[in-house]
Amino acid sequence: MAEGGPDAISLRAIAREMGMTAGAIYSYFATRDDLVTTLISDVYTSLVETAEAARDAVPAGDPGGRILAWAQAVREWALANPEGFRLIYGDPVSGYQAPAEGPAHEAEQRACTGLTGLVAAAWPQAEPLHRDLRRYSWDDFDSGLVANVKVKFPGLPPAAVALSLRVWGRMHGLMALEIYGHLRGLTHESAAIYRDEIIDLIRSLGLPAPA
Repeated sequence: MAEGGPDAISLRAIAREMGMTAGAIYSYFATRDDLVTTLISDVYTSLVETAEAARDAVPAGDPGGRILAWAQAVREWALANPEGFRLIYGDPVSGYQAPAEGPAHEAEQRACTGLTGLVAAAWPQAEPLHRDLRRYSWDDFDSGLVANVKVKFPGLPPAAVALSLRVWGRMHGLMALEIYGHLRGLTHESAAIYRDEIIDLIRSLGLPAPA
């Protein structure tokens, strides 16, 4: 995957690289999709653990600082693991059918829960600034996500979940442009531009900018 991107994943090629027969590797993974699902789970879990560790290094009383720490940790992880980023957020693997549940889905839910937790901590300050936007209901979101949010963040309204997705979009946008090379040749200050975008995001939530 590192050499050829997500679409280069092949059980037969991996078996050849390992000096195994193609049939032997099928005792570990019944199908190529099983292998891809395991890769996605491992990559996503690595990303989430990196983000959570950065967030937890900042005191809970500094929600803006925790948002910045999460965002910068994700960007640094993505720059160090561009093919992993492409696997979980970008290029689809031809013919791959993701399972509806399992470790990969759990890792994705964990990432979403972490982002929602960041917004939940900021919601008392953010809600007055966003109350004139669309009125969301729980029916607007995936039932599994709703059930998870209600357990983890009781009392958090649907509007805060919508805000969590918007926060994710802002964190993701510039980073994806950078990973796919669209900022190359345009700036030598990608890190500073990304940090300024996150600082602006934090201020839009009614929080003071981190030092």
